[in-house]
Amino acid sequence: MKKQILSLAVVSTLSLGSLLSPLSVNEASATSISEMQREKNELQNKRSGISSEINQKKSKIGELQTEQQDLNAQIKKLDLAVEDAGKKIEMKNAQIAQTTAEIEKLKVEIAELIKRIEKRNELLKDKARSFQENGGTVNYMDVLLGAQSFSDFVDRVNAVTTIVQADKDILEQHRMDKEELEKKQNEVETKLNSLQEMKKELEGLQAQLNSQIKEKNKLMSSLKHEEEQMHAEAVSLEEEGEILAAQEAALQQAIALEQKRQAQIAAEKARQAELARQRAAAAAKAKSSGGSSSASAPASEPVVSAPPSSGGMIIRPASGRISSGLGQRWGTFHAGIDIANSGGNVPIYAAADGVVIRSYYSSSYGNAIFVAHSINGQTWTTVYAHMSARMVGSGAVVSRGQRIGTMGNTGQSYGQHLHFELHKGSWNASKSNAVNPAAYW
Repeated sequence: MKKQILSLAVVSTLSLGSLLSPLSVNEASATSISEMQREKNELQNKRSGISSEINQKKSKIGELQTEQQDLNAQIKKLDLAVEDAGKKIEMKNAQIAQTTAEIEKLKVEIAELIKRIEKRNELLKDKARSFQENGGTVNYMDVLLGAQSFSDFVDRVNAVTTIVQADKDILEQHRMDKEELEKKQNEVETKLNSLQEMKKELEGLQAQLNSQIKEKNKLMSSLKHEEEQMHAEAVSLEEEGEILAAQEAALQQAIALEQKRQAQIAAEKARQAELARQRAAAAAKAKSSGGSSSASAPASEPVVSAPPSSGGMIIRPASGRISSGLGQRWGTFHAGIDIANSGGNVPIYAAADGVVIRSYYSSSYGNAIFVAHSINGQTWTTVYAHMSARMVGSGAVVSRGQRIGTMGNTGQSYGQHLHFELHKGSWNASKSNAVNPAAYW
């Protein structure tokens, strides 16, 4: 019995020793490392998946940006096509007006010819009746044979020749007038046919124009962010750099022009003051001499008056209703005001004297003009966007109220309107200097 217990103790001791042996410890460590390695691999796989997803998203963003650039390029192409069609329509309208005027003139000339022909017909009818009643040409022979002397015969021959020649002249003029009448009637018919063709072509151009505008609106609706589409103020870095590069020189020129104007005003004031001083001196001299002096005071010169003012620092650049003001719009800052007008050929005017910083086509602004101003010692900048046509180029000097363009719907724009900005100081891409233009006109 004791041996069995001892044997069991030995066996138990050996079994416990085997569980705590170095081999068992090493096996446990290997299992733990393997698990950590597996987790590490899983994390790496997750990171790899995330990186791949990030790259895919970047690629998608790049594709969207490329697509947006392509859409902007298509919009620009359509804007140019619309502008070209608009010019052709104006030309056709001018041709139609000219042809209509020519037709009216021809109608007046035809009416005059018809009157002359009718009068001559009456005259010829009277002569025909007279010839029929008096025997026609035989009567001329009786006149010649009735001569009393040779000299009388010669006189009668001359008289008959004159009458016959006059009749020939009348008939020749009658023939020429009839030919001219026929020619002018044919000319009127030709011009009317031409007019009908022009009107038909004009209708085709207008249909093409409407189709292009519809296509542009379709493209605009497919752009990614509606607020950015309609906000129409974001410019590319390249555009921003070009505007800023040109702005400094334009501002310097605007300041120089304003200084010159102020100097002219100061010189005029000094001249008027000197004239007033001379008049006062003459009046004092006349008073001291008892008022009997016959010397006359210096002749007064008319005061040079300033041009009529609109009542504000700037003028309103276009007619129409203000469809959107300055402030927050669609979650972003609208840095100007929108003036909408659905009429045709709506003119855009320079708000004040200034120098054109840049006149160009922008993918966001469409046909746009930036102008630098110096007013009463303060620099200002105005922006005119979405025009259908520009009438001044970069670097041009413009006057207050001068027409610089035509209202349109170019660039990222819905509907015909003018987007107008006023900046106190220089223009910058963040629009930090933008102020409400309506408060200054």
